[in-house]
Parts: sequence; C-alpha cells; structure tokens
Amino acid sequence: MLIGTANIDELAARAPVMEAVDGGEAVVCKQADVLQVLYEIATPHRDAMLPPALHPADPPIVTWLFYRCPASPWGSFAMAQTRIECRSGLRLRAFLVSAVVDNTAAAAALGQRWGFTVQTGRIELQRYYDSTHVTVISNGAAILDILVSDPEPLSAADLQYVANMNLVRTSRGVRLVQVEPRYEVHRVERGRPRLLAFNGAAWGDGHVEPVYPVSASLAVADITLPRIRFVCRPDVLAFDGTEVVR
Repeated sequence: MLIGTANIDELAARAPVMEAVDGGEAVVCKQADVLQVLYEIATPHRDAMLPPALHPADPPIVTWLFYRCPASPWGSFAMAQTRIECRSGLRLRAFLVSAVVDNTAAAAALGQRWGFTVQTGRIELQRYYDSTHVTVISNGAAILDILVSDPEPLSAADLQYVANMNLVRTSRGVRLVQVEPRYEVHRVERGRPRLLAFNGAAWGDGHVEPVYPVSASLAVADITLPRIRFVCRPDVLAFDGTEVVR
C-alpha cells in the first residue's frame, strides 16, 4: 500500500488557521468558469508530496483547478489551485498544495472558512474560439501558464471534480479538512492541454514535476462551497483518523 511520507510539521508551517472547522454557511458562486487540467508527474517524489494519511495515485497526477467567479459575497474573484491526486481511505481526493486568489477578501474567507492555503496574485484567463489561455502571476512572475486548444463539446455526465483535502491548523491540532464543492454544470468542453510554464516551488512544493498531459475541461457551472462535514488527522489513515464535524 502506497502511503504519503511528507513531514507534517513542514506542511503545517504554511497552513492556514481555522477557528471553526465547519466552514459556516454554504456559499454559491453562479455562472463561474471552471477550468480543470490534469498532468502526470514524475514518480521519484510521489510519496513525499502527501502526508501519511493519504495514499498516492499511480501514476501520480497533478490537477490545476481554476475558478473565475463573476459574483460572490466578496465580489468577483478568480482562484487557481495546484493539487495532488490521492486517496483518502477508498475515496479519490486531491491534496491542496496551495492556491492563488486575486481578491484579498475572498482569499481571507477561503483560508479561514475552508482551509485553503492561499497567496494573492493575478490570474489571467482568456477564452478564444479555438483555445483557452490561463496565466497565474505571483510576485511579478508567471508561476503557471497553460494553453488548452481544440475544444469539443462534452457531456456533463462525463465530467468529474474531486473533493479537496486541505491541511489546516485548528483547536483540535493539525487536520485535513475535506472540502466538497458541488457543481451544477450548464455546459462543458474538453480540450488538449499544453503546459507552457510551471514553478512548483512557488506553489509550495518543488517536487511537483509535470511530464505528460492527461486531460482538460472547461465548464460553466454554479459552484457551491458547502459546510465542512469531515476532518482527518494527517498522521494516520482515514479509517482511523476521520472525525465528524457537528
């Protein structure tokens, strides 16, 4: 059985603090653009990217997930996430490396209420008739640049978004917060992804080395960020370390 070997203290050093782990009331962001890109990553450091509670995928996969939300309680915002595909128990999940958000109020809320490790930056998502181009800029440098071309219509039934496992510091100690956004998809296309630039260290983990494109999809959807239902200890497997949030 594959098990993560990352040092929890090192991961927790940059994790946000959650005063309450239930996330508060759900938030809905309507008519958002949702871009998801998957790449295989190099295997030598597969286990070192995840805490011991999580099981690495084989082959290892990085997911870049982008939201562009025209309206929210904090105003319009965009968010880009770098995540590592994994399993928590038997369920497919994605461990958040970090996120970039272009709205400081949204960044604070996403960290405090749902445990996203965030930095502020600029996200440029441009849609053309034959492609979509997204660039993430932090501290004046592009830390992610992706082109998705040759869009084709796709059934929403063929689309899957995996729930997050976000590492946080709480009154219970360090925990993995399971964040399960719901998506009401209005339309979706698939495309061919091409990675133009990526700086893993700038996201928080220099072990992430993308090597091969897997898939890309671009949807328009209503996103619901729900109340938190479960948290997990990061040092033991989910079967033993899952806690219900009441």
